[in-house]
Formats: sequence, structure tokens, C-alpha cells
Amino acid sequence: GLTDLDVIRAMKAVPRHRFVPDDLVDHAYDDTALPIGYGQTISQPSLVAYMTELLELQPGDRVLEIGTGSGYQAAILAELEGVEVYTIEIVPELFERSTEILGELGYEEVHARQADGYYGWEEAAPYNAIIVTAAPDHLPGPLERQLAEGGRMVIPIGPQGFYQTLWKFVKKEGELTAYNMGNVSFVPFTGKPG
Repeated sequence: GLTDLDVIRAMKAVPRHRFVPDDLVDHAYDDTALPIGYGQTISQPSLVAYMTELLELQPGDRVLEIGTGSGYQAAILAELEGVEVYTIEIVPELFERSTEILGELGYEEVHARQADGYYGWEEAAPYNAIIVTAAPDHLPGPLERQLAEGGRMVIPIGPQGFYQTLWKFVKKEGELTAYNMGNVSFVPFTGKPG
């Protein structure tokens, strides 16, 4: 059901097998989530593509990804022409592995930070788009504040261990309008608010 040709091209360009553990390479292109260690997964390709398409990215957009994980979503975003990518990962081991793989594949222009994504990346804000690849139980205030006027945020929100709702928020005149994009199941957001 994809319609954005740039997203389709990006999905074809990124070698997904490089982002999964060696013992799962045979399943890298299956349309399923796969474990990457530390209680985290790499999302199924169709969900990655869908969420990317929901961001409606344009050349010149700055996008913040919360939850680098394997680095696969960041690579997809980096394949989109003229998009500046910032990504945050809280798990040090995943940060090290993902930045190494992104570097090996030539994605040096991806700005990566090991930190708690709940607080975003204020120094580089505002962002035209924010994509969150783990599920908090509420919309993090710092991310809302770092979204530019006209910006889009795609985020799963809901209780841990159950299905969550995928929301698309659009900021107009300083206010967020929410669009329910359906039920999803994501790993929990591990940051600590407060």
C-alpha cells in the first residue's frame, strides 16, 4: 500500500540484512520484527515504510528519530533526498553497534547520540518531523516542544506489554492535532521522565 516513490526507493536501497544479528540474516527480509538484543527489536519492513511515509518528508526537512535500535530506520530516513537525520539511542551497546553499521554503510551524515530520547535533542531543534520507535505511555512534552510549526510526529502510545495506538500529530498554530493510525505493538520506551 505504499505510494511514496522516495520511500520505496529508500527501502530497496538499504541492506536490511546488515542491521540484524548474524543468526537471523536468513530472516532479514521477512516482514516481521526481529530481536536485536537488550530487549529490543528491528521493526518489520512494512511498518518502517508506513511510519516513514506518514512523516511526509520533503528535501530540507530535519527529522529526529527516538530509538535508533539497529540503525535501520535511520538509514531509511537518510536515503531520502535532502533530509537531515538526528537519532537518539538510550542503550549504550545498541548505540555503539548501530553507529558502527551506519558508518560502514556510508551514512556518516546521520547525527547520532547516546542519551535518553524522552528529552529529545534540544540543541538541534526544531524538527520538521519526529519519529518514535518505542512506546511511551504518554506523549513526551520535550518532543512536543521540539516539533516545528507544521511539523509531524509519528509515535506509538500506550501501556507496556499490550497493543498501543500509533498516533500522527501535526502542529498547526502551536497546537497539535492527533490522528489515530491504528493499533501497533512496540517495545517499551525505556527513558525516565522527570
